[in-house]
Amino acid sequence: MGKELPILPASPQPGEPGGGEEPVHYSRVFCSRENSPPLRLLLDFLKSKGQNPLIPKMDPAALDDWAWVQVSLGYHRERKPLQLICVRDRGTFEDVFRQEQSAFLERLSVFDDIEAELIREHVTRARFIATTRLIKSDITEEGYDFNGWVLEFFQENCNGVVQVDGQGFFSPKGELVIEIED
Repeated sequence: MGKELPILPASPQPGEPGGGEEPVHYSRVFCSRENSPPLRLLLDFLKSKGQNPLIPKMDPAALDDWAWVQVSLGYHRERKPLQLICVRDRGTFEDVFRQEQSAFLERLSVFDDIEAELIREHVTRARFIATTRLIKSDITEEGYDFNGWVLEFFQENCNGVVQVDGQGFFSPKGELVIEIED
């Protein structure tokens, strides 16, 4: 499961998936909890919200592993699934974590209000980043809602702050507090 992780720049590059041929939409949750929860907890959360997540066949024990790296989560059989990727402040993909963290801290450095300071502190304290990737040409409102539930799970259960490309950072109440356009 973990070997499939693509290296994700803060924004897609030309010639890469999502960089021209197939535009993608990224969203992230910068989480300060030490470990990401097992995927089974995410699936249970989604089911409790009336969602029916479609996952690839995998060893059931993998759903209880806290060190997962990537999984495809489908919201509709006729649509491409979203990719959920987790990079941590330690381990194999630590360099990807540090690149993402540094890139966002640099983007936040131009803001000087209290909200920006709080977000910068949160990004600095993050222990892992849960990133979702959606194919723009294939996503529906149902898919955006499904993505929202995934982001909410990490925000609520992992002391996370949500960032959505093309929009910015959001408060725990879902209000846009720092607008950052691409």
